[in-house]
Amino acid sequence: MQLRHEPALLVLSRQALPTLDRTKYATASGAAKGAYVLADAGGTPDVLLLASGSEVSLCVAAYEQMKGDGTNARVVSMPSWELFEQQSQAYRDLVIPPSVTARVAVEQASTFGWSQYTGRDGTVIGMKTFGASAPLKELQRKFGFSPEQIVAAAKAQVARSQGLAGGI
Repeated sequence: MQLRHEPALLVLSRQALPTLDRTKYATASGAAKGAYVLADAGGTPDVLLLASGSEVSLCVAAYEQMKGDGTNARVVSMPSWELFEQQSQAYRDLVIPPSVTARVAVEQASTFGWSQYTGRDGTVIGMKTFGASAPLKELQRKFGFSPEQIVAAAKAQVARSQGLAGGI
């Protein structure tokens, strides 16, 4: 909330979301830069999982599953695209390395804008329709908002990027 000449907004959820163990995952201090690496398996990631808000916990659960099978994933929490864009190119490239083209963004609202960060070939798991009504867990399952579906999209992205790197 360091902004002095721009509006600021806090968006809070009524969902029962897990509390992230900040001794296991990065501190939230990176939120001041608009985006930061929340979880990283180390080295160059095979795939980036990008999200903001309640979707971050879904990406963390997917990350944990992939860590168990040897996929080197990175979770990037992006609470503010605007603040992120104000950072140096070096910082932005550190968080979202241009060389890592396997990318999955998760947004339970509109997919609008996420392609800026996933690139042309990345995947955005998000809503493209309106009007569904059901309990939250049922809707999440129907529209692909589960760690398992994020893992499947991430593995498809890794396979695609390895195919491109291999000249396929």
